[in-house]
Amino acid sequence: MNLSALRSLVRRDLKDEDFSNYRWTDEELNRHIDHAVREFSLALPREAVAVLTPQAGSRELSLATLSDRVVVEAVEYPRGKYPPSYVPFSVWGDTLTLLVDNVPGAGEEVAVYYGRLHTLDNTTSTIPPHLEEVVAMGAEGFACLEWSNFAINRVNTGGAGTWREYLTFGQKKLGTFMEALARYGRRGSLRARRLYRPAEPKPSQATDWGP
Repeated sequence: MNLSALRSLVRRDLKDEDFSNYRWTDEELNRHIDHAVREFSLALPREAVAVLTPQAGSRELSLATLSDRVVVEAVEYPRGKYPPSYVPFSVWGDTLTLLVDNVPGAGEEVAVYYGRLHTLDNTTSTIPPHLEEVVAMGAEGFACLEWSNFAINRVNTGGAGTWREYLTFGQKKLGTFMEALARYGRRGSLRARRLYRPAEPKPSQATDWGP
């Protein structure tokens, strides 16, 4: 489903299909869809892999070329072993540091497994088909909240409480959207793999902080 088709789905759910009197312009709905896609991408990013070559004698890699990067999931070094050799790493800004004893030599390759923002336009979509409705719900929620804010203290043909109805509807849609992100997102899914994540301090299992 491309951007145009998803926008039509959003209009249908919002009962905004009278092309001669749209409540939201295409540009406005595109903005809300883009907002939903970004939120979706943070929870369930598009999986990608990049092969990088560090400078000889350096454990650092530049991630500046990994456009739309959301998160680094794993680093394979040396690349090409079986089973794959995943190593611990840390990320600061656009610099990834291999937390390994051996310093990479000249020409050694490192595979970086990362998540990136999804793409949705009039020709391309990386949103999984079974989750397109989730993105639509998010866009509908953002659109309704924007309209409720716009409608406050304005004359509305639907009555003085129209803004509140849009607010309630938008909050409900966004609540369902966030629940779906929690359910389908990478943090809410069990995945059969052994990948190292960025170095983080482990919580103490011996300290009793009391009630």
